[in-house]
Amino acid sequence: MVSTVTTSTVTTVTTVALSASLALLAVIALLIFLIQKEILSASSSERAKIFSRVLNVAVIPLLLSFAFIAVMKVTQVLN
Repeated sequence: MVSTVTTSTVTTVTTVALSASLALLAVIALLIFLIQKEILSASSSERAKIFSRVLNVAVIPLLLSFAFIAVMKVTQVLN
């Protein structure tokens, strides 16, 4: 019984820590990509403007992930 509780506790703590670190990584990546996109869109080079539009491929899924993370954190606080 004791080993089962200990194993379950370790698994739960590891899962929570992993999800928190992945959420932090996603938010940092989103910030980096958004900063890069703004810098490139301000450039006068046509190549930079094209690369700025290409960054939407990374930014849009990360924005959806950020919205999901924010909703989950709010629901945790409200419960």
